[in-house]
Amino acid sequence: MLEIKGLTAAIGDKQILNGLDLVVPQGEVHAIMGPNGAGKSTLSYILSGRPGYDVTGGSATFNGTDLLELEPEERAALGVFLAFQYPVELPGVGNANFLRTALNAQHRARGEAEVDAPTFLKLARAAMKKLSMPDDMLKRNVNVGFSGGEKKRNEVLQMAILKPKLAILDETDSGLDIDALRIVADGVNAQRGPEFSALVITHYQRLLEYIVPDRVHVLSAGRIIRSGGPELALELEAHGYTEIVASAA
Repeated sequence: MLEIKGLTAAIGDKQILNGLDLVVPQGEVHAIMGPNGAGKSTLSYILSGRPGYDVTGGSATFNGTDLLELEPEERAALGVFLAFQYPVELPGVGNANFLRTALNAQHRARGEAEVDAPTFLKLARAAMKKLSMPDDMLKRNVNVGFSGGEKKRNEVLQMAILKPKLAILDETDSGLDIDALRIVADGVNAQRGPEFSALVITHYQRLLEYIVPDRVHVLSAGRIIRSGGPELALELEAHGYTEIVASAA
């Protein structure tokens, strides 16, 4: 279970999060929506351990472990995964080698046996088939020359192989056409179960037509100002954020 209490954070002198409270129970998918500049991506970066963000107060724990005290690789070994809004390119790093190295790093951290090359290839190809990804993407450098949709599918492929306990999707739907959106959503839904939780960050309700959340939260000015069921996303789609933000001021 992810539990955030009174989280405050800044970048330099700019305060971004202002006492954010959030609970995502085990086995649930929660969506975070909100206007630009609300702090959505900042929240994802802080939970995953990206440098450059100063936590100035509050706490964030996952299954009782203090995330804020762990290095990014330790959070990954714990089962935390971040799918980027803008996946980075890694020239010279093959996709297959990258994925297998990441998987085996987690296995070592957990005291588990490493996965050999033939087993990994079988695992990867099965996952890629479900995501409508050609096998030759394993031979290409990570995200180099990939289209926007291919980059997002590659993020979901990583998730399918690493099998995180908590997936944070930072606007994974950004730039996707409807077919790619459905494929990415199917990849996320395939992970759903009692051992999997997710925090889906998005501007738009359309993604939530395919990844139906258990709860929807509205983030504004660095704090959660309203929570509700999936119908809240429909309300936001119809009326925007202005009224909700104004009522919370």
